[in-house]
Parts: sequence; structure tokens; C-alpha cells
Amino acid sequence: QVQVVDSGGGLVQAGESLRLSCTASGWRFDASSMGWFRQAPGKDREGVSYINSDGRVTIYADSVKGRFTISRDNAKKTLYLQMNSLKPDDTAMYYCAVKTGSGTWNDHNLYDYWGQGTQVTVSS
Repeated sequence: QVQVVDSGGGLVQAGESLRLSCTASGWRFDASSMGWFRQAPGKDREGVSYINSDGRVTIYADSVKGRFTISRDNAKKTLYLQMNSLKPDDTAMYYCAVKTGSGTWNDHNLYDYWGQGTQVTVSS
């Protein structure tokens, strides 16, 4: 049974940092590309970052480039998102997911096995 669990969210002030984690089980974690998405109330789900199976290829949304870093530890079956210099606009529920379809990295329809989400709230 595939299981994905997001964690690490919280309430922080603008300029502070958080690190999100995503642990996985039930499939070949080291063979899968993965992504982080976020969704704020009333807005569409937005792709934040992508990483390929061995971690050598990473992609970021323009809105987070230079502030967020995606990484993975395949031995621990864990995906990370280091978020620095957080802004109020980063406030959202954050989800990790496994990319199972071919196509654009930030198309959420190409992902399965979503975590339950972890809330990030940034106050000004």
C-alpha cells in the first residue's frame, strides 16, 4: 500500500524559514520523480518544485526560485523542501506527490499518491 506523509509546516514570520518533509512507503521511491505543490484558499493548486529520481534535476516555480530548495534522501525515502525568506504570499497548504505521468512538471494531473498536506502560514 502506497503511503505518503507530509510534515514540517507551521506559523512563521516573514523572512523566516521552514523545512518540509515527505516520507513515503509502498513503492520504489528511488525510481520516482516527485514534486511539491501548494494551494491557497480560493486559488488553484500550484506547482512549487520538482526533482527527478536521482536528485540531479530540479525545477522551481519563478515565485520561489532562489528561496526554496528541493532535495531527497533515497536511502531514507524522504523528500524535503527547504523554504527560506518566506513571504506572506507563500501561505498555503503544501503537498508532495509522485509524478507518474509524462509531461509538464507542474501539471498536478500527472501526479498520484498525494500526501495529506501540511499548512504553512507566514505572517507579515
